[in-house]
Amino acid sequence: MIGDLNRLVEYTETHLSEKVDIAELAATIGTTEYHLRRMFSSLVGMSLTEYIRRRRMTLAAADIVAGRPVLETAVAYGYGSAEAFGLAFVAVHGATPGDVRRSGGPLSTQQKLRFRLTIEGNTPMDTRIVDHPAFTLVGHSARVPLIHEGVNPHIAAHIASLPLEEHGRLKALSDTEPSGLLQVSADVDPDYAEGSELTYLHGVAIAPSSERPDDLDAIEVPAGHWAVFTTSGPYPSTLQSVWASTATDWFPSNPWRLRPGPSIVAVLDRADDFSTATTELWLPVEQG
Repeated sequence: MIGDLNRLVEYTETHLSEKVDIAELAATIGTTEYHLRRMFSSLVGMSLTEYIRRRRMTLAAADIVAGRPVLETAVAYGYGSAEAFGLAFVAVHGATPGDVRRSGGPLSTQQKLRFRLTIEGNTPMDTRIVDHPAFTLVGHSARVPLIHEGVNPHIAAHIASLPLEEHGRLKALSDTEPSGLLQVSADVDPDYAEGSELTYLHGVAIAPSSERPDDLDAIEVPAGHWAVFTTSGPYPSTLQSVWASTATDWFPSNPWRLRPGPSIVAVLDRADDFSTATTELWLPVEQG
């Protein structure tokens, strides 16, 4: 995977003045655009789209300082107008092209990335691979922003808005793995960008043949493999730490890659105040 990510960086460098076709690159190296984008954002801490924008504006700033006309620079980096280019420039550098031309800054430079292998993985991960038939997720869904660390207040508010008896009704419907009440994230931005919207569903998994109440939202999940990571400790920090470690440790060491689909958290046990919990993180995977 380290080699694939370095090839991704080299590809973007040679296509900064044109459309960057990540799907084409992924096909040539035998992986998927979805997996490349998710691994990149997990390891770098920014989306691939944001990285490309910052690299373009880094090179564009050098051209502006050297005296290249703004419109010519805008076109060279794929912008159709000086106005659109100016907005992107200010978003990265905090100054207009004119300001930078006059004073030489301020500039926020994005260095070219280089992925290197480091020896980690000294913490075992409790994992199993499940070949699961198709199932349906049912429950109550809402569109919420993605937050990487800490409690997501939008999700917490969504769950709190449900009547107490509704949790019991949902749990009674569960008849297949993952078992019990589930925290489901679906329709996630491929770049996994902080603040992007996703569909969060508070619900359970049922077999396709099971009766589905009309008042519940549903997500159909096709058959496929899942990597299931068991976590135990302070909640949600332990779960979020293991989630991050899947990108840094587990996927580089195993012949699996992420595939599109919902990610699911099953809470197996928890403290009364939810300060600690034992959970299962279900990630949809396919052989790489």
